[in-house]
Amino acid sequence: MNNPVQLPLWLFLLLIALAVLSLAQHFLLPSIRWYMRSRANRVISEVNERLALKIPSFKVARREVLIDRICYDPQVLKTVEEITAQQEVTREELLMQVNRYAREIVPAFNALLYFKTAYWLARKVVHSLYRVRLGYADDQSLAGLDENTSVVFVMNHRSNMDYIVATYLAAEKTALSYAVGEWARIWPLQQLIRLMGGYFVRRNSSNPLYRKVLQTYVKMAANGGVPQAVFPEGRLSRNGKLGEPRLGLLGYITKGFDLSEDRDIVFIPVGINYDRVLEDRTLTAHQHGKNNPARLITTLRFLQFAIKNLYQRITGSRYRNGYACVNFGHPVSLKAWQIENGYSSKTPLNDVSKLAADLIERIGQVIPILPVALVATVVLKSRTNLSEPDLKRSVFELFDQLEKKGYRAYIPRGDREYAVTVGIRMLTLRHLLLIDNGSSGKDSGLYSINPKEIELLQYYANSIEHLVRAPD
Repeated sequence: MNNPVQLPLWLFLLLIALAVLSLAQHFLLPSIRWYMRSRANRVISEVNERLALKIPSFKVARREVLIDRICYDPQVLKTVEEITAQQEVTREELLMQVNRYAREIVPAFNALLYFKTAYWLARKVVHSLYRVRLGYADDQSLAGLDENTSVVFVMNHRSNMDYIVATYLAAEKTALSYAVGEWARIWPLQQLIRLMGGYFVRRNSSNPLYRKVLQTYVKMAANGGVPQAVFPEGRLSRNGKLGEPRLGLLGYITKGFDLSEDRDIVFIPVGINYDRVLEDRTLTAHQHGKNNPARLITTLRFLQFAIKNLYQRITGSRYRNGYACVNFGHPVSLKAWQIENGYSSKTPLNDVSKLAADLIERIGQVIPILPVALVATVVLKSRTNLSEPDLKRSVFELFDQLEKKGYRAYIPRGDREYAVTVGIRMLTLRHLLLIDNGSSGKDSGLYSINPKEIELLQYYANSIEHLVRAPD
């Protein structure tokens, strides 16, 4: 006679849990991973048919494989040995640091998230804030690039919105990989950025081991053909002007470039401009040594801004924040640039300052000329009260001057008068320009500068200041 086996309830529940876990590990999770991988591969195949720059295999490689490649890179190991000889630290401790740095930097690109979720979200965000326009793009040259080249988009840095605007407008061309500062290393933003192909950078880090790991990844990504987006200025412009280049990431990508052995790198200059930069007051405050406001104050300001925009949208009084425009310039081959500047296979590129200065100048040539910048330039130059006809006439003259120099102004609807009206409206709504009252108490139609907002007006005029003063 068989005696029944009795089990404690806790043991029975434990066995059930282990069985479910085993089922999930061996059947459910592999099936889910297979399904998601199949969908991702399908998305990559679909987008590669329409993208000017295909998604390289390096970009979709497993993250663990890339981390291992960095950890065992000969140059990284050489740096480990040098630090071990100089400092009282073991090789094993340094190798653990290398692994930690690599995990911090290396992204985990997900095509589904990038081309489905991120593109949709970027489109919603930018269109809710701006009238977004692609001013100019040399699509023919971009489509004609050799598949064995690495493409780097170099752009000016006006706003934190640059990441979203550029991602949205470049999505028809390629999937960009950005270097993002430590400010974004918060949950869940950190995970989303990694899945979109972004990698994190510790700004101004003096740790030689960290810098070597970062350099190794950036160089590895460039050699792997990953389209990257780099801000040569290194930080947001505080005064609206195009800043001096910093050689960090650009140096990692190009330093030691060998004409005869390395795959060519092609730089695409990108100019971004806005009728309104959301952080303009915070950025201009930095010029006077003011610190960032407390996080609570920043949050309250953001909520105030969001509520105001929502109210204006409901009441139909919302003009958004004017135009946001992006121009893509002509590609610049690094190999061709080196030959033109006297380099050869026997003289690798070690000093990248000349290249950086050249790229900054090219970026400046394609910065979009927008209505607010034009109107701000004219009123600051005049410094007198202007009637609307006089103001428009002066802006039209500035239009002509800039177009004769070969620069591109974005003219909404192809109507210059409407463009100037947009610029005036943006500046008066924000009280940067005032309408003087006549003796009758009615608006006289004379526009004057708000003396409290001269710095902000100058900030917007500075975005095209280098074009205005450029020789004919």
